[in-house]
Amino acid sequence: MASGQLTAAAFLVAELRRARVRQGWSQEDLAKAVNYSPSMVSAVELGQQPPTPKYLEQFDKALDTGGLYGRMLTHLVALDKAQVWLRGWRAILEGADELRWFEPLHVPGLLQTEPYARAVFEADDSLARAEREERLADRLASQGVVCQEDPPRMVVVIDEAALRRRVGGRKIMLEQMQHLVRLANDHPSLRLLVVPQSADEYPGLNGPFMLATLKDRTVVAYLGGQIGGRELDRPSDLSMLQRVWEATLGAALPAQESIELLKEIAESWS
Repeated sequence: MASGQLTAAAFLVAELRRARVRQGWSQEDLAKAVNYSPSMVSAVELGQQPPTPKYLEQFDKALDTGGLYGRMLTHLVALDKAQVWLRGWRAILEGADELRWFEPLHVPGLLQTEPYARAVFEADDSLARAEREERLADRLASQGVVCQEDPPRMVVVIDEAALRRRVGGRKIMLEQMQHLVRLANDHPSLRLLVVPQSADEYPGLNGPFMLATLKDRTVVAYLGGQIGGRELDRPSDLSMLQRVWEATLGAALPAQESIELLKEIAESWS
């Protein structure tokens, strides 16, 4: 997908989602119809997990397609050398025209330095070393979206508490804050805002989320979680998150004031 060529696997994943939406079903509705969990449906549509022949058999039966998607898997997807689900949620990033991202807990993954990202994964004792390295490599690779020739327009809002919480050592935090200042000053497609600790309670504190507007103007939301993430596209969910986003923007400092606060925080870590 990064090369602009749509693989058969990517096409299958996109068509599964389109078929569900045409049916007027949410991911939860489809999950009930195919007897799989909503998280499985989300993982398939995000490219995090391959649709198995059994899953597609149930999908074809539920939507009465005459076995169309099962045949696509058998006769087309098997020819792909690189299948979309090996890239996980990066499929959303690579297809995005605009990204709106809020983070109250950490610096967003696309903006993390390598030492900061490594420290985040090393803090999770449940991960084996090999899995930490795999996740780190995937995170660093995903950052290519920010640096590509035509990057998506991004508005990123971070709660100040995330910038004050030490991840790794002081040197790591100093380098991370300096990196954010450089990005905020030099990256024309990025607007980086900070919600100061002086702000009152606001809806965004309930958790991190991203709203992505894809190149076909479809809007999807992505919620992070302890175990994987989840895509949402139901209008009521998107409307609610849009309201949360607007409230969060209202609590954030303007761009230049945010940069000045980032410089102040960087100085505190020196």
